[in-house]
Amino acid sequence: MKKIIFLFACLLAFMATGLEAQEIQPISADSAYGVVHISVCNLREEGKFTSGMSTQALLGMPVKVRQYTGWYEIQTPDDYTGWVHRMVITPMSREKYDRWNRAEKVVVTSHYGFAYEKPNEHSQVVSDVVAGNRLKWEGNKGHFYKVSYPDGRQAYLSKSISKRESEWRASLKQDVESIIQTAYSMIGIPYLWAGTSSKGVDCSGLVRTVLFMHDIIIPRDASQQAYVGERIEIDPDFTNVQRGDLVFFGRKAMVDCKEDISHVGIYLGNRKFIHALGDVHINSFNPKDSDYDEFNTGRLLFAVRFLPYINKEKGMNTTDHNPYYN
Repeated sequence: MKKIIFLFACLLAFMATGLEAQEIQPISADSAYGVVHISVCNLREEGKFTSGMSTQALLGMPVKVRQYTGWYEIQTPDDYTGWVHRMVITPMSREKYDRWNRAEKVVVTSHYGFAYEKPNEHSQVVSDVVAGNRLKWEGNKGHFYKVSYPDGRQAYLSKSISKRESEWRASLKQDVESIIQTAYSMIGIPYLWAGTSSKGVDCSGLVRTVLFMHDIIIPRDASQQAYVGERIEIDPDFTNVQRGDLVFFGRKAMVDCKEDISHVGIYLGNRKFIHALGDVHINSFNPKDSDYDEFNTGRLLFAVRFLPYINKEKGMNTTDHNPYYN
């Protein structure tokens, strides 16, 4: 029996290796682009499940396909690259990709929800959905939108958790207070390395997810976010930092090495900031506060003011100005 179990384990290992070590195949014109068709898609550093996760992409997100080995190497609208399993995106020609981008969408506005086979929440679930997911609008049915996925599936999405993209964009607020309110709505969501969705976020993923819910795309990593917009050297009394500024943490520059950015949060005013570490929560730079964060206060570097530079600086734009969506 032990021998049989050993041989079976070896067979499984061989099959897994064979699936993950395929040669690069040519990308045809019919598969040079693609759209994510699951709620949250994990991008990995290599084309295998055992590889570390580098970021995530969301349902309805247009991507470019760079290579295919049984896995796709894709590039996302923030110009991040990674490998995804072939079952999570729908490859497309440029023509189909453009048609998808031009079609009216329904945007998921709640952190979590489900799409159903019928316009009835007691019917069969087609998939889960998370904030920022985009599906093609096919019509209305009572309190539901009829929608279709990039891979052709159809479903019904409650109007209570979503909005037609044209209406959503018309009512969208991109001011500091609205963005901070969205950040508050994510309190308690668990930390997930490389996470950029309501299911879990890392520190820069929190910033990216909050802003994406306001139709804003910024660079993915804290080390990239730190060098956009306007850098602000923080005064000891924090009077020159505004609500909504990003605050960065890490190691200060030294004679023989550059500064190293390792963490980011959103400044809330009154020396408070919200960030993802363990989970999404609020801490203070003030030693007198009960939520004082001595560790992060000790490695605070500077702040960045970014909102005035959206659609004015490379790497920061709204989807209607992003080349992947247009």
